[in-house]
Amino acid sequence: MSADTMPVDWEQARTLAYQAGRAAAGPAEPVSLPAADGRTLAEPLRALTDLPAFATSSIDGWAVRGPQPWRPVGRVLAGGVAPPLAADGTCVEIATGAMVPAGAEALLRIEESTRDTAGLVTGTPRAAAEWRLPGEEAHKDEELLPAGTAVDPAVIGVAATCGYEVLNVFARPRAAVLVFGDELLTAGPPGAGRVRDSLGPQVPGWLRRGGAVVDPAAVTGPVQDTLEAHLAALRGALTTADLVCTTGGTMHGPVDHLHPALAELGAEYIVNTVAVRPGFPMLLARIPGADGRPRFLAGLPGNPQSAIIALVTLVAPLLAGLQGRPAPTMPQVEAATDIPGRGDFTHLVLAHLDRSGRSATPVGHVGSAMLRGLSNAQGFVVVRPGTRVTAGESASFLQLPLVPGERP
Repeated sequence: MSADTMPVDWEQARTLAYQAGRAAAGPAEPVSLPAADGRTLAEPLRALTDLPAFATSSIDGWAVRGPQPWRPVGRVLAGGVAPPLAADGTCVEIATGAMVPAGAEALLRIEESTRDTAGLVTGTPRAAAEWRLPGEEAHKDEELLPAGTAVDPAVIGVAATCGYEVLNVFARPRAAVLVFGDELLTAGPPGAGRVRDSLGPQVPGWLRRGGAVVDPAAVTGPVQDTLEAHLAALRGALTTADLVCTTGGTMHGPVDHLHPALAELGAEYIVNTVAVRPGFPMLLARIPGADGRPRFLAGLPGNPQSAIIALVTLVAPLLAGLQGRPAPTMPQVEAATDIPGRGDFTHLVLAHLDRSGRSATPVGHVGSAMLRGLSNAQGFVVVRPGTRVTAGESASFLQLPLVPGERP
């Protein structure tokens, strides 16, 4: 495994990361409907019956047959089964959601009906049918949602309507975080040559938003700056994690031991450095697992903003692939100001969206080591290599993996 290579194009790097994850997607597992929230369908969701399975009343009123007046011969409520209306001039009282009896020719709203002293019902049914027909929403065995669909409460509701009790979903990838750097503090303010670790506390949150499971005990560091300590930490994390994210050590300095450790572990580079600014250098490697399934290591730069760019560049597509989801896409936005390029590198520019979500304005405090700008942004305007974006021009927008309601 050679550590010397030309930087990979940013878009190609994202594709390679996704393909690697998709090829290694974990096995499907059945989970209960409530537990499926946030998971990914491993097979298409199909209708188990026609939906509705039977003709269903949309009103409270009367199911009638033949010419009026109609003589009531019974009542049918939701959940009940009415005998067929066999004779003209008869009706049954019916509730919303109840099964329409065979032989019924129309439904009459209760508020548009009258009943005489003899108990006979009269009224004019509306021209439009007042019931839902079998198969109106879906037919038996029809595909409602494809494999790869992210399960949310609405999907769970559809599955429950069909009659499912469990869903087959992809296993969620397990992730661990190793923080490298003897200069890092884990408590108190920075000073005297030491800086506070900001990645150990935040990277697990980004990973969880991407669908990974991160146990608090799976966050380790700072790991001592020796090759032996790096190898021990990596081997320990790889015993339980499908993905290990490391912070720092991606260069080739005197205390950067990640590349030698990967060589010792028999790793294969999927991506080794990406032509993107900020974010240099980052890497993604595949490590053989004892069970025959590969494990992955994402090397994030030590500078905080660069580390987050590595997460959205390599880790987000990898996690999507590992869960059988479609590759992430980027919406188009309009640049509110001119945005320069970075020569032969893709330039990712932290930006804030307006309330419409269609106009992006670059934020301040965006140095590679800064996080203030990140806290005021929803993502990055993507400036392609060899180009610049002018005000009013359309550009791709790489969204941060935010949960609903965050930073509107």
